[in-house]
Amino acid sequence: MKHNDLEFFRSLLTNMLEEAQQRGDSTLEDMTDSNEIFADPADRATAESDRAFILRIRDRERRLIHKIQLALQRIDDGTYGVCEECGEDISIPRMKARPVTRLCINCKARQEENEHFRGG
Repeated sequence: MKHNDLEFFRSLLTNMLEEAQQRGDSTLEDMTDSNEIFADPADRATAESDRAFILRIRDRERRLIHKIQLALQRIDDGTYGVCEECGEDISIPRMKARPVTRLCINCKARQEENEHFRGG
């Protein structure tokens, strides 16, 4: 991958990381601000459902942050944009669509096909 492309992706990933961290921080703030006591069990159930939904979003953000950090590390160690499965270069359009990807489109398709056949 060319130096200009690497710098583009480093900037893109750094921005993604900052945004994900900000979203995660605001999610935690929203959760700590809501210490209400509910007399109605239905209201409490709704609040608990909302809290579970927020926690799922937070977990998704946490996993994305980890993937972004690993992608930035791959830029630093010179392996960014190289498929971890076959060793071929990952196409720039795929990298733009999914900057944290570790697999080329062919290897990803094979992986998904295998998961489908295994049932999960």
